[in-house]
Amino acid sequence: MPVVPHPPYSPDLAPCDFFLFPKMKLKLKERRFKTLQEIETESQRVLHMLQQKDFQGTFEAWQKRWGHCIKSQGDYFEGNGGKLYIM
Repeated sequence: MPVVPHPPYSPDLAPCDFFLFPKMKLKLKERRFKTLQEIETESQRVLHMLQQKDFQGTFEAWQKRWGHCIKSQGDYFEGNGGKLYIM
């Protein structure tokens, strides 16, 4: 598997930050859990609902974000309504 170089930490390039966590937050929003086990069970259920097309779309968005990172020469950029702006 090829390794893709990128800045040590960039939330713009971390798929968990721009894809996974927002999806999970939407599904778990406004819910109350009594135990950690309930949280774990429901989180796993949400993860299992993701489909291959979700991951394919994420990979394509990730590639676009790489391009923006390269274009900005590693400087910070931020997503805004599907468009990425270099700060």
